[in-house]
Amino acid sequence: MQPDMEIVHLLRAAAVELGLHSARFAQHNGMHPTDVRALIALMDARRAGAETTAGRLGAALGLNSAGTTALLDRLERAGHVRRVRGETDRRRVVVEVTDGAVDLGWAFFGPLIERSVELLRGYDDHQRAAIRDFLDGVRTAAAEGTHTPPTDTSQREPQHGNTR
Repeated sequence: MQPDMEIVHLLRAAAVELGLHSARFAQHNGMHPTDVRALIALMDARRAGAETTAGRLGAALGLNSAGTTALLDRLERAGHVRRVRGETDRRRVVVEVTDGAVDLGWAFFGPLIERSVELLRGYDDHQRAAIRDFLDGVRTAAAEGTHTPPTDTSQREPQHGNTR
């Protein structure tokens, strides 16, 4: 196997394991996987100091208006989010993740996050920058792929030497 493909396969395996870890969190807390993705998006926005409207959250998750409303109603009933007036524009309603949801997430994901940070400490600044650039590039490529309609691969000839 080519070294580059080995790294791609390891990344895919890590993505699968992270997805399974997230699914265990969702199941353990009576959530849908989309609920978890929404909470992650809201936590990322909170960390960045950005306000998130329902529309922006729905667009980020690929949900229509009705789906977004159902999601937010579910998360609000569970005490994970609240709808509040925007700081910059009081006419807007924004969605905030609650401290309780952050604490719940940290209790489950904290050990994995701490282990990841511990692993990164084994790399120098240059290596961490390369890792960051690679992961950001993969994230960007994956995000760009969400805007491309799926193609019918059933008629496509297999590519020799390229294991999927």
